[in-house]
Amino acid sequence: NKLFKWVKLQIEKKREISYELEVIKNIFSVLLILLVTTNAHSASKLDSIKKNGELRVGTTGDWDPMSMKDPSTNKYKGFDIDVMRELAKDLGVKVKFVPAEWKTIVAGITADRYDISTSVTKTPKRAEVAGFTETYYKYATVPLVLKKNLKKFPTWESLNNSDVKIATTLGTSQEEKAKEFFPKSKLQSVEAPARDFQEVLAGRADGNITSSTEANKLVIKYPQLAIVPDGGKNPAFLAMMVPKGDKVWNDYVSNWIKKKQASGFFTKLLSKYNLKSL
Repeated sequence: NKLFKWVKLQIEKKREISYELEVIKNIFSVLLILLVTTNAHSASKLDSIKKNGELRVGTTGDWDPMSMKDPSTNKYKGFDIDVMRELAKDLGVKVKFVPAEWKTIVAGITADRYDISTSVTKTPKRAEVAGFTETYYKYATVPLVLKKNLKKFPTWESLNNSDVKIATTLGTSQEEKAKEFFPKSKLQSVEAPARDFQEVLAGRADGNITSSTEANKLVIKYPQLAIVPDGGKNPAFLAMMVPKGDKVWNDYVSNWIKKKQASGFFTKLLSKYNLKSL
């Protein structure tokens, strides 16, 4: 009987210890969640931007009319530049434009070289490592060829040929899309500051693909270029890139975009640069 009572007592003690350990485990889990949440908020770019009084913006400066750098002054202008100046003004901070290249523009976000990028095309590959804000512009993808070659290349499919060379700029969304659109063609990537359309102008490539936004500007600047007439493909969405996982900063910018759309800011800016979103 005494042995039975002793065994029963030991079992009850073990149950109490097990219960206490479970309670401690649950408390620790709650504290850990709170700690992670607090750290995530404190680590947000929004806090550091306001603390430092500066918004660092990565931009390539070679996409007319979104972001263009004047080599004589090293100053930037364009649709995206105006957007970023407005964002910095509303944040109450200065804006600093950080030079970037298409091949490394995503790496600039992950390496903390800047807090946000000017507009880039949303792609699954980029979304693997970077966050995207709310979309504020939509465009089509179109091919460019020399105007004198329009009879030779009247359609998208006419460019999808083993005898055709398609130029792309390294690191751009068009570089990814060219593989999809022209699986039979020879693809040639050039590295910034060189650009794909320059290869077409020089006769080193038969064509290139770009945004309808840039194409409309290029055919005015270079009358020897022409847009292949059978229409645009692959509607693409522009957004700003921010660090992946920084929900506080992403939500702030996305909500800011929505408010500016509602206020007519983007409508006026599109008109200023003769742009039309699809």
